Amino acid sequence: MLVDNAVEGDSRVQKAARSAADAGWDVTLIGCAHVDAERRWRLGDAEVRVLPLAAPRATPPTVSGLRDVSGLRARLVARGGLPLRAARLARRPVEHAEVRYWQARLGDGAWRRLEPGLWDYERVAGPVVDALRSDLIHAHDFRMLGVAARAVQRARADGRDVKLVWDAHEWLPGARPRRDNARWLPAHLGYVREYVGHADAVVTVSDTLADLLVRDHALPDRPTVVLNAPVTAALEPTASEPTAPEPADLPAPDLRKRCGLSPDTPLLVYSGAMAVQRGVDTVVEALPLLPGVHLALVVADPAAAYVRRVVVRAARHGVGDRVHMLPYVPHRQLVAFLATADIGLIPLHHWPNHEIALITKFFEYAHARLPIVVSDVRTMAETVRATGQGEVFRARDAADLARAVRAVLADPTRYRAAYEGEDSPLPGWTWEAQAEHLDALYRRLLTPTR
Repeated sequence: MLVDNAVEGDSRVQKAARSAADAGWDVTLIGCAHVDAERRWRLGDAEVRVLPLAAPRATPPTVSGLRDVSGLRARLVARGGLPLRAARLARRPVEHAEVRYWQARLGDGAWRRLEPGLWDYERVAGPVVDALRSDLIHAHDFRMLGVAARAVQRARADGRDVKLVWDAHEWLPGARPRRDNARWLPAHLGYVREYVGHADAVVTVSDTLADLLVRDHALPDRPTVVLNAPVTAALEPTASEPTAPEPADLPAPDLRKRCGLSPDTPLLVYSGAMAVQRGVDTVVEALPLLPGVHLALVVADPAAAYVRRVVVRAARHGVGDRVHMLPYVPHRQLVAFLATADIGLIPLHHWPNHEIALITKFFEYAHARLPIVVSDVRTMAETVRATGQGEVFRARDAADLARAVRAVLADPTRYRAAYEGEDSPLPGWTWEAQAEHLDALYRRLLTPTR
């Protein structure tokens, strides 16, 4: 398996590797990240190797004959003559010209000029993948697709039949660019288009995204859907999470106790990555309308810049004493950790990728038996209305969010009842159920045919 990160923060990748190893596959999970040296550990029976990437490239290529404004921009910003955002806007015409020029010359291959840093993943991971001589390569997300495709090509040229599975975690055309430049998205779209045809099978996270991938890439077969559901079965202890806040085999901590709250204090929880488009600011703005209600934010880095801005915003609204910042716990502990809250929050803004899937925290809240208050992003709002497991509010509307929270707090038993009985969706919302789809796909690809 291949992934473009340091592994320990990616629960989908960890679950896929461990469950495949539990099913009898010999699994090596290779991550690529900006670490000082290679890191190795075991995730159950799967071996994990995180390879060090070089530092990011400082200067992107420019079109011959077009003026490079990057140096000018830096000087202006340093002298105070141009605000940072204005500097970014000033370089956009040049970036758009670069995109048009290289796309005209190289088509989908323009990524080689627009995003040459993608070669770093090939340089670091390619030789390691070749040395493993795998029968199947599972590439997670979009950056590792090309690395896997080229490794498969080399193996087949050497007479070995290697299969490639691409796991599409998100809809790339609807993704928020990860860097503030005009080259990022068209470069990565071209990169995926160049290599997607090499995949023997595609896996993704939702039915809606499966349909979009078929449409965008004319896939001959519909992708296998593997939901980002949590692990619910007890696992054998392992020393596989070297950076976890506490050993994963210990009982989960109590969220409410870590916040220092009594059992009768209303507690909302948001768990996961924080960014403007994830809507936590809307929750902070709603707290003054919810006297006595507390908010727990379970985040990767409580000291991160955006998290600090949320804390400052809470103080400005006079609710700083009701907002609690907590670090991640190992993903195997998370459901039990969340269970002492009263409501799980998903306050996403409208963004294409927010509309098309049930995200990981949705399933984690559900298995914690938490009523869910979600913004009106399409798929999750439709699911909550159908199951009755929570309330829906208008995205970015703090007053409507407060209304939804009050409705749940007034009758929580009504919403928790959605998780009980024969109609409960929870049995299908487990990683154990989803891993069976993945195992069946591997076996189908590697079963010899006459």
